[in-house]
Amino acid sequence: MLRPYFKSMINAPQPLTVKVERRVRFEEVDPLGIVWHGRYPSFFEDARGALGEKYGISYLDFYNNGIIAPIKRMHIDYHLPLSYPDVFVIEGILHWSDAARIDFEYVIMDSKGALLTTGYTVQVMLDPNKNLYMVLPPFYMEFCQRWKRGDFK
Repeated sequence: MLRPYFKSMINAPQPLTVKVERRVRFEEVDPLGIVWHGRYPSFFEDARGALGEKYGISYLDFYNNGIIAPIKRMHIDYHLPLSYPDVFVIEGILHWSDAARIDFEYVIMDSKGALLTTGYTVQVMLDPNKNLYMVLPPFYMEFCQRWKRGDFK
């Protein structure tokens, strides 16, 4: 794999990961038969949602704790195209951050293991009045404490 988008921090826990298998749907391809570049953020969303459900930090968990977590930055590197009806795997990787932000990296591979697409997103945390959190809100701090203890294996 190419080098990670986020640097490892000293004493940080290992990244949390999830893999989601998908098949390219007909409605996701352009007239050339390849996946339109604008579909890749939704593939990232598939992994982000699955990781949130797996580790107790889903969109509803954030919402129920009064936290809004919009994407502030997104980057995508296209290496090889996906076509209809390819089967592919999206790996979502949550990297540790001491800041009130969520750093996700994504790796999309085909069913044979060829690297197709990589990218990342950075989300910030806002209160219900859309004020930026400067420190971790209690809900996310508790999650980070569990992560650092090694509760997620």
